[in-house]
Amino acid sequence: MSAVTEKPVYTNGKVEGHELPVAKEGALVWGNTAPLALAGFAVTTFMLSMVNAKFVNAGVEPVVFGVALMFGGIAQFIAGIIQFRIGNVFGGVLFSSFGAFWMSLFAIAQWFLKDVPAAQVGHALGLFLYAFGILAFVMLVASFRTNLVVVVALVVLTTAIFLLAAGDYGAHTTLTHWGGYLGLATAALAGYLCCAEVCEASYGRAILPVWPLAKS
Repeated sequence: MSAVTEKPVYTNGKVEGHELPVAKEGALVWGNTAPLALAGFAVTTFMLSMVNAKFVNAGVEPVVFGVALMFGGIAQFIAGIIQFRIGNVFGGVLFSSFGAFWMSLFAIAQWFLKDVPAAQVGHALGLFLYAFGILAFVMLVASFRTNLVVVVALVVLTTAIFLLAAGDYGAHTTLTHWGGYLGLATAALAGYLCCAEVCEASYGRAILPVWPLAKS
């Protein structure tokens, strides 16, 4: 059982009643890219949340945005596309979307935010975060056939994004700090899921419990 979503069961070239092409000898076999996507999300979220929670100075943000582009963004986006290739729509949408989130945040910070009037910067960032908060809620609704850790991670992530959005939109630093605290919790949960996936792949069996919710 994958930590992110239930793996399709292949039997005689079929999956849940649908015909599948039979792989020819020497055909490319795609591995599970979910651990890579989870690692990229966890590391980038941890770094930015340390800034939002005021545990480190905001002057380190250029380094955070570099990681956001390469690891949280590009690597996670590619991992999400491969999830589509192996038939995991939930993982594909989740990882591709949040890979795009981190790449968009990098682009906004580096190139576009300077063109926003100073009085509207908070509103612009708030709008960006509210939009992805809605997306996180949509993924939460779709997550109830995955496992308990994924559901809890998406609850915490959705709450964190809305707190950050409200903090930016209304210039409420306390909300931003709480968004940072919840962001750290989200990073920890994503890191746990990453470890569960890697351990399962390495040992050939589930090592860390994720409490699957799907019954069939």
